[in-house]
Amino acid sequence: MRSSPPKTWLAESILVTLFCCLPFGIVGIINAAKVESAFNSGDHDGADRASAEAKKWTMIGFWIGIVGIALYLMFVVGMLFFASQNGALDPQDF
Repeated sequence: MRSSPPKTWLAESILVTLFCCLPFGIVGIINAAKVESAFNSGDHDGADRASAEAKKWTMIGFWIGIVGIALYLMFVVGMLFFASQNGALDPQDF
C-alpha cells in the first residue's frame, strides 16, 4: 500500500489552460482533480489512471499550444516580410 498519491498534474494543467490550449487544459484539470480523491478513497488504480490521463491531456495541450504559437509567429513575421518587400510598410507611418 502506497503512502502518497501519484502526481496530480494540476499546476501544469492550469498553466496549459491559461497559456496554451484551453480545451485540453480543462480536460487535464478535470483528470488532475480526480487523482487525490480516488487515492484517498482507496482506489489506487483509479488514481494512477487519472494521473496518466491528466498527464496525457496536459502534454497534448502544451504541444498543440507551442505549435500554434510558432505558426502564429511565423505568420506575423511572414506578413511583415511581404509587407516590407511590397512597400506597404513605410517607416514614416510609425
